[in-house]
Amino acid sequence: MSAMMGAMGIGAESRGSEQDHLSLRLWLRLLTCETLIEHHVRDRLRDRFDITLPRFDMMAQLAREPKGLRMSELSRRLMVTGGNVTGLTDQLVAEGLVVRRSIRDDRRAYNVRLTPKGKRQFDAMAAQHERWIVDLLGELTGDERESIYHLLGHLKAAVAAKREGGGEQPR
Repeated sequence: MSAMMGAMGIGAESRGSEQDHLSLRLWLRLLTCETLIEHHVRDRLRDRFDITLPRFDMMAQLAREPKGLRMSELSRRLMVTGGNVTGLTDQLVAEGLVVRRSIRDDRRAYNVRLTPKGKRQFDAMAAQHERWIVDLLGELTGDERESIYHLLGHLKAAVAAKREGGGEQPR
């Protein structure tokens, strides 16, 4: 039902109107699409694997780095506070999915990595996650997906350039 309501315009897009600048409407549409996809994935992860999206995201970062990551790097990559990373790590350690070890050169820092059990569990979740995303975007043709991918790449580069430039540009 929430997906249907979102598709009908309830959500971020409902905050805009046809009189708004096209750029604002585009931003709201992007936000709505991201929110709909995120909610779908969040619900499926909870129902199928009894895991939260933040815990999945942390495990995804660790899966890319078999030797592990410093907690500060996890915080940066996940764009959350160190306290949030500590809480997620505590939960995953308790379940035997990650290990946390102090770093010899810096006793205040910790390295976190997936355990073999955590790697197996993440691999199963990641495979299912990919199937969910493929299914969600399955209504688009391959050419449409390719086009959107390239256009969003261009948008990403343009936004990054504006941020690096630091100034607001006139219309």
